[in-house]
Amino acid sequence: MDFRAGLFRFSIFFLLFFLSFTFACSIPSWFPLKKGTPHKAKLKELLDKEVIIVDGREYVKVLNPRATEGKDQPKYLYIPVDEYLSKRDSFTTPSIRKEELRKELPVVSTRPSFRETEKEVSFPSSPILPLRDLKKKVAIAHFDDRIEHADEVFGDWVAERLIEEVNRRSQRVLFVDYQMVREFVESRGIVLNDLETPKVLSLLNEVFGIHALVVGQLSGPYVFATKATKDRDETALAIIKIEMRLKDASSGKTFKNLSASNPILASKERGSFSEEKAKMKAIDLTISDLGQSLARELDGLDWFCRVAKVDGEEVYINAGKLTGLKVGDVMEVFRPVGPGERSEAKGKIQISGWFGIDASIGKLIQGNRPEINDILRIARGFSNIESGK
Repeated sequence: MDFRAGLFRFSIFFLLFFLSFTFACSIPSWFPLKKGTPHKAKLKELLDKEVIIVDGREYVKVLNPRATEGKDQPKYLYIPVDEYLSKRDSFTTPSIRKEELRKELPVVSTRPSFRETEKEVSFPSSPILPLRDLKKKVAIAHFDDRIEHADEVFGDWVAERLIEEVNRRSQRVLFVDYQMVREFVESRGIVLNDLETPKVLSLLNEVFGIHALVVGQLSGPYVFATKATKDRDETALAIIKIEMRLKDASSGKTFKNLSASNPILASKERGSFSEEKAKMKAIDLTISDLGQSLARELDGLDWFCRVAKVDGEEVYINAGKLTGLKVGDVMEVFRPVGPGERSEAKGKIQISGWFGIDASIGKLIQGNRPEINDILRIARGFSNIESGK
């Protein structure tokens, strides 16, 4: 009996070994095994790259090798991810400021998870717990110059100074590179005059996650100077007026108009280069005033992000680690609705990893399958529940 029992056990062991060896060498396509995650290597390669998803396709931002050939050549290009990965040595990606990247860059969580619209979007009125400050994405367009001398251009410099001032006052705003936005819309055949239209603003919200666009104009700076005499140095006064419109990217509407001008006497300068010094002081005073108001308005914006792509069980989101999201965060899914309509949560997804420097990937853990452009918001009481933070 012992011999027969041993022979039976050996036969079973041999059969299992043979079957496992056979299936390891060749698994038929019809065999119902769940595939793993072959794209983990791809996610790692893209971790420090700027990636956007347009019409369900993934693109990497690279420097245009022909940008020096003339003004008609854009500074950046958007290359399909697969093409970039196969020819990465042929492309150079823009460097990312070190302070924008965190020290730890996890790719994909291995922990088990829990089980083109153009219409105006409204959001559920239920209160959201203040889990932490998630950053709203904002683009500031170069200001149109309304000055007497065409060789004096302050518009782009004023926009940069305004960004610096808001960053000094607020930790809740993430500025998107306007040059990148500009070249993107031009690559889509969109003229800059249409940048403020609801259709284009909706596109910017879907692709870049932009919540607001700031556009404006300058009047001045106007300089009043007295020439130097034997007894007195040259003196100069300057005044400038800056006007801004704050556009809500989800609705396409202007939600605030801001304007400011400097006290003219406060810009007074004496001596050499007094006129230039007075101009700079006038601009600094005006931006300081506007920066405070702009930071307050942007801090008050409602935070949300969108579903950029759905691929099988994976949901791609147009916000990530720079925005302040964390692996393990649970987000409620809402369908976009028109003004006055109420939207109920249709499901929940949980963030499982990053995609590029500020996009992420999640999986459905409750409810109905998300769709492209669905609205996502942090679920109440579920912030980073896996990590215990």
